[in-house]
Amino acid sequence: MAELTNPERRMLRALQTRHDEWTLDDILEACDWNDQAIAASAGHGLSNHGLVKTIKTSKKGVILGDEGLKAAEFGLLEKRLWEFIKQNPSATMSDISKSFERNESGPGIGLLKRLGVTISEGRFVFENRAEIDEEIELRTKFIESPSIDNPLISHFSGRKNLIEIVEEVYTKWKITREGIKFPPKDLVEITQIADITSELLQGEDWKSAQFRPYDVTLEASMPTSGRSHPMQALIERIRSIFLEMGFSELVDNYVQTAGWNMDALFIPQDHPAREMQDTFYLDNPSSINLDKKLLEKWKNVHEHGGNTESSGWGGNFSKDISQRGLLRTHTTVNTIQYLAENPKKPCRVFAVDRVFRKESIDRTHLPEFHQIEGIIMEPGANLAMLVSTLKTFYEKMGYPEVRVRPAYFPYTEPSLEVEVKWQGKWLELGGAGIFRPEVTEPLGISDPVCAWGMGLERLAMLVLGLDDIRQLYISDIEWLKNQPIL
Repeated sequence: MAELTNPERRMLRALQTRHDEWTLDDILEACDWNDQAIAASAGHGLSNHGLVKTIKTSKKGVILGDEGLKAAEFGLLEKRLWEFIKQNPSATMSDISKSFERNESGPGIGLLKRLGVTISEGRFVFENRAEIDEEIELRTKFIESPSIDNPLISHFSGRKNLIEIVEEVYTKWKITREGIKFPPKDLVEITQIADITSELLQGEDWKSAQFRPYDVTLEASMPTSGRSHPMQALIERIRSIFLEMGFSELVDNYVQTAGWNMDALFIPQDHPAREMQDTFYLDNPSSINLDKKLLEKWKNVHEHGGNTESSGWGGNFSKDISQRGLLRTHTTVNTIQYLAENPKKPCRVFAVDRVFRKESIDRTHLPEFHQIEGIIMEPGANLAMLVSTLKTFYEKMGYPEVRVRPAYFPYTEPSLEVEVKWQGKWLELGGAGIFRPEVTEPLGISDPVCAWGMGLERLAMLVLGLDDIRQLYISDIEWLKNQPIL
């Protein structure tokens, strides 16, 4: 025989007095409850025991949205505009703009035009005043008492946040044959113990008490709790790995100069990546002053190689271009400045921060994204040390199979691309190399500098198993709740 809770006993006792369908209000009144949750829980339990049958019906309805609530309080936008025009027959668009908010005048005039109001020589013209009054009155009555059966439902459904279509669910209960046969003597409510506390165990009452039974086979709801966004969790994981490996973190400004962002890295001034379509140049500040001696060193390196035994890029180096303000396109701009400030001090530093490029948004590109950057500068630093560091990092991230292949970057030589094996395929995740003399010599750096960079979003897609980068930034609570803890 089923072991029932006290609310279930009371509800079944009530249902045995009448064998037809019971509404929620009927149950609340018969059981002397004022909490719907108690009735719903008791009905669910009795239904699981096969003692009652739950009957659910649904009905579509309509409620006012945020804009609809405002319209109910202050009046529909078209009604307020129409009343203003009727009270001011010579009103112009300028008068409308002065009397209504900017975000109201344009949409409001559009609504009136669809009602037959036109604009001629700056003034409002209409012929069917009575018809406009009648239509606006019908719309006002709808807002005052919205109904799913009203023909205006299609009109208001096309207007943003005016109404919401909802589905109302109604629940009824009916006792089953098993419920009718259930012994009334077993429906007497008793004191049950739901929680075992230290105070209870210290006494003797627990020996004769009846404990509330729990059916562990029933479906239970998962508890919800706060958690970090997957991207933030991944950033913290990356930080902890680099800190564990003995690196220090760098944090610096988004606004930089073209000199530090590109010239310092020996990227030629006519390189396609420096054009407007790839870089966000700024109007304010449009120019940021740089040290004249530093500009002269960059000029010498770019034009003829300076003292590096390089021939440089040739052409003319523009100091004005070098001082243009922009949003950084990579985090290397900050690590190179750190090296310039500490040219003789061995270091291992990293950065995980935002960068900006004028990209078209699609499944693999965003105009604002994160980059993981790292450098090692110390005597004897070499390519083997760089590859070993990267393999260690990816192994700690959970990807032990790592390989590198030759590549080209303007500011490193040798250069390489890093690939990890994922689901049987090799995926390229970043670039690395050793800074060229044209990069280090103008800054007074004599030790080798190993450097690498990778896109955080691409790594996040790999970790989370995504094929569209935009999924990382949508407000899908259900998706976020189901993501693994990183």
